[in-house]
Amino acid sequence: MRIGFVVNNVATEKAQYTTTRLAMAASNRGHEVWLMGLGELAQDADGHVVAHASGPQSKAYRSLKAFLEDVQSDSNGKKERIVVDELNVLMLRNDPSDDAQDRPWAQTSGILFGQLAVSNGVLVVNDPAHLADAVNKTYFQHFPEEVRPRTLISRDPEDIKGFISDLGDRAVLKPLQGSGGQGVFLVDKGGKQNVNQIIETIVRDGYVVAQEYLQAVESGDVRMFVMNGAPLKIGDQYAAFRRVNEEDDVRSNMYAGGEAKAVKITDEMLHLVEMVKPKLVRDGMFLVGLDIVGDKLMEVNVFSPGGLGSAGELSEADFASAVIEALEHKVVLHEAYGHTLPNAVLATL
Repeated sequence: MRIGFVVNNVATEKAQYTTTRLAMAASNRGHEVWLMGLGELAQDADGHVVAHASGPQSKAYRSLKAFLEDVQSDSNGKKERIVVDELNVLMLRNDPSDDAQDRPWAQTSGILFGQLAVSNGVLVVNDPAHLADAVNKTYFQHFPEEVRPRTLISRDPEDIKGFISDLGDRAVLKPLQGSGGQGVFLVDKGGKQNVNQIIETIVRDGYVVAQEYLQAVESGDVRMFVMNGAPLKIGDQYAAFRRVNEEDDVRSNMYAGGEAKAVKITDEMLHLVEMVKPKLVRDGMFLVGLDIVGDKLMEVNVFSPGGLGSAGELSEADFASAVIEALEHKVVLHEAYGHTLPNAVLATL
């Protein structure tokens, strides 16, 4: 199998990233692996998607650090101009929110070139046509109401303050676009005097997402990986962990200082996955990360869900290899069915 991973920038990738784990797992399983940044993608005069890509040496790696050093090295790794259309699988692992400020042109580049690759016969995951619908948090609002906290999306300060009042003067405010806990604020009775400033700060860059505060978040949130619409698991071990912030911060994600701890998967969590499964499968969302608080879904990360390494270390399971094995199966199906299976369908089979 020839597999490519699209990232924001190959030079800024880190060894602990989930993308690095997936790429190394693919390499160690004997596949040809390439990483490419958004600025390295292009379409040539013949209509082919091409890229200046970086790859590891053809050998087995035991260290993520050694693997990434080879990929990023000008001497130890491979640097080639490849034809992306000749890959079996292209995995879009860039985060559009990382480019919102400094490289706005890059936000949708992965999606656009991914769509071109699909039209040229490459299996692209997650499905780029539906990723275009998920660039901001409005995608989240299309899931069943019973699994979502009460939410308002607005730029009107009075509407937002009225909604906060309806929630008992306690709510979480965050930008419509963003990830990693950036720009997330907790508004409560004790800090009401700051609400105007908070709203103004978020509105400066777009819409405000106001959500009801869930008491269960004080015990942290749960990141659960879902693959092909079902919880990713090996045996009885789920690819999931609880993120707890010991600093009394409403943001519990890892970028905001959260610590990964083992979690017991409950029937409520599994029911939640069942409720979101139909849309994830229909949209061709092969691998996503669900952020769960209590019995509510807080976020669906469809672009570059991280934490697969934390889940694997806590459960002593190789989830990255399980993901690559699933892609191997899709390649077999793709070769058997040709272009008769739409990309979104094949992505979640």
